[in-house]
Amino acid sequence: MHTTFHVGSSGGFGGLPILIFIVVAALIVVGAIYSWINAKKRREALAAWAASKGLSFSEGRDGGYEYSFPEFKVLKAGESDRYAYNIISGSYRNRELRAFDYHYITTSTDDKGNRTTTHHTFSAVIIASTIPLKPLHIRPEGFFDKIGAVFGFEDINFESAEFSRKYKVTAPDRKWAYDVLHARAIEYLLKLPPFSMQLDSRNVIFWNNKNWDVPQFESAMNIVNDLLEMLPEYVKEQQLGTTP
Repeated sequence: MHTTFHVGSSGGFGGLPILIFIVVAALIVVGAIYSWINAKKRREALAAWAASKGLSFSEGRDGGYEYSFPEFKVLKAGESDRYAYNIISGSYRNRELRAFDYHYITTSTDDKGNRTTTHHTFSAVIIASTIPLKPLHIRPEGFFDKIGAVFGFEDINFESAEFSRKYKVTAPDRKWAYDVLHARAIEYLLKLPPFSMQLDSRNVIFWNNKNWDVPQFESAMNIVNDLLEMLPEYVKEQQLGTTP
């Protein structure tokens, strides 16, 4: 799209479009500087917090997460340029931890053929379980999930009607879903803001499509650890008897 500015010779308004352009450009620059300063402060806060917990911090990009954790669908979001950054790693509450920001790109084309590229970022934590797990996916239930339920495409429901309304839960093994999401766990999770969580055979990823500061990262890390520790003893014994 081309924009042409005309400078008039009379009326005193000829320079107005140029003035507007300069003001808008200045606001964009100021906004970019403000965002850069905030990102730098946040990065420094994450690094300091990680050091205080005996964890490592790296602001560099790692494009291998979608391959290291192939079962986690959220790490395959978008079309390209997927990578983790601002990575915190180490042992937290005796479990291996990775906490990070994640980036990906989506593109769209309008009816005039104009292509738009959108950058997306969110924060997440991945914690390794000390016992084998089974696949399980929890996410907020959306409008189309409710429509699908009308046609018989139901997810796994629980005794808690509130939890069943709030979240869509899927798992190849329904019993495993009930083992993990027992009454105490559901009561605990219902106190949280909306979230998404997925389990593979050994790890748990937790996210909510937002960028977190230190308190939110620490909260997410504790939520996953708490949930793993709340697994019933018979489930832990059962899983320890399986092949990792």
